[in-house]
Amino acid sequence: MIIPGVLLLFVFSYLPMYGVVTAFQDYNLFKGFADSPWAGTKHFRMFFHSPDFWTIMRNTVIVSLLKLVFSFPAPIALALLLNEVGRAAFKRIIQTVSYLPHFLSWVIVGGFVISMLSVDNGSINILLMKLHLIDEPINWLSESNYFWGILIASNVWKDIGFSSIVYLAAISGIDPHLYESASIDGANRFRQMFSITLPSIMPVIVIFMILAIGNVMNAGFEDILILTNNGVNAIVRDVSDVIDTYVYRIGIQNQRFSYAAAVGLFKSAINVLLLIGANRLARRSGQSLW
Repeated sequence: MIIPGVLLLFVFSYLPMYGVVTAFQDYNLFKGFADSPWAGTKHFRMFFHSPDFWTIMRNTVIVSLLKLVFSFPAPIALALLLNEVGRAAFKRIIQTVSYLPHFLSWVIVGGFVISMLSVDNGSINILLMKLHLIDEPINWLSESNYFWGILIASNVWKDIGFSSIVYLAAISGIDPHLYESASIDGANRFRQMFSITLPSIMPVIVIFMILAIGNVMNAGFEDILILTNNGVNAIVRDVSDVIDTYVYRIGIQNQRFSYAAAVGLFKSAINVLLLIGANRLARRSGQSLW
C-alpha cells in the first residue's frame, strides 16, 4: 500500500535533487548540466552581497514567525473548542464550514480576499464607512502596514479547519474515564481541557511544532503571489518579497536559473538546521521525530 507513496516521493522529491548542481554552475539551458561551466560558490556570494538580501531575509523570518505564532495554535484552539460542543449537529456544521476553505485553491481564496478589500465596492470598506470608522475607502492591499495582517488572517482562515482534524483525532483517543474521574474530583470543563486534553495531545503538538520550525524559511508562495497580483504590486514589495517569491521572480521571470537555485538551496539548508535543532530541543521533553 505504501509503494505508490514511496514512488511519488522518489520521483518528485529525490530525483530532482540532482538539479542542485545548478547552484554551483553558470547553467546554460542549451548546454545542460554536463557542459555548463562550473562557478563554485559565486551565486551564493552574489546573493549574500545583494542589496535585497536583508529585506528578503527580514520578510521571510517575520512572515514565518507570524504564521507560527498565529497559524500554528489556531487549529489546536479550534479542536479544543469543538471537543466541548455537545450538540452533534451543530458540531458537524462548524466542522464543515471551517474545513471548506482548505479545499479551495489560493486563486479562489485570494480573489475572495481581494474582492472583500476592494476600494470600489469591497464589503470591508463599505462596513467600516457605514460604521463611521473611516471617512474614505482604504486601499488595503497597497498599504505596507496592512499586508502582513491580511496575509496571516487569510492563512488562518483557509487552513484552520483542516489542520484541526489531526488534533480532533488525537483528542478522540483520550480515555473517557479520565474526564469522569476529573469530574468527580470537581474539575470543570475548562480545568479538564488544560489538565487532561492538552497534556494528552502534547506529543502530537510537539511533532507538528518540530515540523513547523523546520519549515520556518518557507514563508509562503502562492498566497503572497496572489495577494500581490502575481508580484506586480511593487508598492508592498518591501514587506511581501520573501525567498520563494524572490526565487520565482529572479529564476523564472529573469531566467537566472543558477542564482535562483543557489538561493533555494540556501533556504533549504537553513530549514534542515532548524529541523535538527528543534528535534534536539524536543528530545529533552521525551518527544522527537528521531
